[in-house]
Amino acid sequence: MTQRDIARLAGVSQATVSLVLNNRADADVRIAPETRDRVLRVIAETGYAADPVARRLAAGFNRIIGVFTYEPAFPSGTRDFFHPFLVGIEEYAERAGCDLLLFTSAPVVDGRRRIFHQDNRLRLADGCILLGREIDAAELLRLNRDGYPYVAVGRRDDAGGPVPYVGADYASAVGQLVESAVARGHRRLAYLGMGSAAESSEDRRRGFAESARAAESAVQLSTAGRDADAVLDDLLADRTTAAFVEDYATAVALELATRRRGLSVPGGLSLLTLGDPTVAVPTEIAFTGFHIPREEMGRQAVEVLAGVIDGSSSGLQQRLLPCEPVEGETLGTPDRAVERR
Repeated sequence: MTQRDIARLAGVSQATVSLVLNNRADADVRIAPETRDRVLRVIAETGYAADPVARRLAAGFNRIIGVFTYEPAFPSGTRDFFHPFLVGIEEYAERAGCDLLLFTSAPVVDGRRRIFHQDNRLRLADGCILLGREIDAAELLRLNRDGYPYVAVGRRDDAGGPVPYVGADYASAVGQLVESAVARGHRRLAYLGMGSAAESSEDRRRGFAESARAAESAVQLSTAGRDADAVLDDLLADRTTAAFVEDYATAVALELATRRRGLSVPGGLSLLTLGDPTVAVPTEIAFTGFHIPREEMGRQAVEVLAGVIDGSSSGLQQRLLPCEPVEGETLGTPDRAVERR
């Protein structure tokens, strides 16, 4: 079924069908309401759908937004990480009248997917949302160089030019937690990171370092490849009273290890989490920390990309959204006996 067929069945010109489909009315042509109704009735009866390629040629884009994830989007082990982003992306795409195209044919090189390959299909979409804990800077450089519309979810460093993104303001969120701990009397603090070079980790470390200057001691330790007991040994040796833990699962393991040593949380050690779980971790503890606005990041990423595609955005968009504080039960006043160990 083509526009010509619709025109024949409705008894109108093909130009009239085109005007009705695009909801336009040329200055020199007035379409009578009964004529428009007749065309729409034939479209409904025949199930006609406009060819997306033809619509793209006519309107400049076909309202298809790509989604590329550097890690698999649907494995059960990481469902808690990607799911909220995808919920927000889908919600705003529906509101904007856009379809989503999940790119899954990209090859895995050195354990990570790659956007650019022999049969990459980016051009099937008008633009693309990029998701991943770490995004390849070389691929961002090429996207910038090629002028392909994209938006990264999460703050990204420049890559041959500034990168459009919608991220979370981790530095401010961590800084507020540090200030809360210092206000409670904590003077010996520790940041427990995952050893990642990702911008999200760097922002957390920066927020800790800048806000912990008032503390007597503020150490940064890596938990990568180490069990909770070994990490706890370092904290006790440093007489740490408040630990800021980047990985939620590590915080859960540390809480268990602390209780095994006969210490309480938060009496013997306060534990603060710097984000939501990325994997399912069973625990009944309500950790003090913050929530990452993942759904809203997904929504606004589509909003920004739509503006880039249709030219309505004003300049480069780089947005950092505030995180939501969580008043849990794992931040208390320090035990002075612990400080004197």
